[in-house]
Amino acid sequence: MPMPFLTADRELHSPSEPADIPLPYEDRGRWRRPYRPGPWRVARSAVLLLLAAFLLMTAVLSTLAGSLPAAGLSLALGVLVIGCSLRMLRVGIWVSSQGIRQVGLFWTTTLDWTRVAAVRTVQQPVRWLGLPRTVQGQALVVHRRDGDPLRVLLSDHSADFLGKPAAFDRAADVLESWAEDYRAESV
Repeated sequence: MPMPFLTADRELHSPSEPADIPLPYEDRGRWRRPYRPGPWRVARSAVLLLLAAFLLMTAVLSTLAGSLPAAGLSLALGVLVIGCSLRMLRVGIWVSSQGIRQVGLFWTTTLDWTRVAAVRTVQQPVRWLGLPRTVQGQALVVHRRDGDPLRVLLSDHSADFLGKPAAFDRAADVLESWAEDYRAESV
């Protein structure tokens, strides 16, 4: 039984309503990810949360055993792993009327729409699940006006899109259209 309220690709407009009219609750000034986190990203975060649960349980047992330094270390590691897991879920591309934001595990790059020359999908070697191994695939790249390269935004072999080519195409189309709309307004 399909649950359309859980999917990002559900029908948002009625057939009689034109699709180019923005939804009443749509705030284009708010940062949003134009796609859902993929199953590989969610699975990695779930495994890290499971590890954090064991670390927190170790902290409780160490406290009951009277070893406060070990309990403190376990608690600190558990909180650190929870923070990494939550940050891993935020990794990806975010867009708003201000620009495009690329969020990594330890870094964030925000690029104003006025500094974007083009957003295109290209065929090139891409990293498989973020590992050093590369395979031939599709990547969404941003060309800046000043010529400095920006890291590959999305690839069809990333943790969000591995095995989901239609989702990659949909996300790439959305990002390309946002860039085209806001570049046209800024020129």
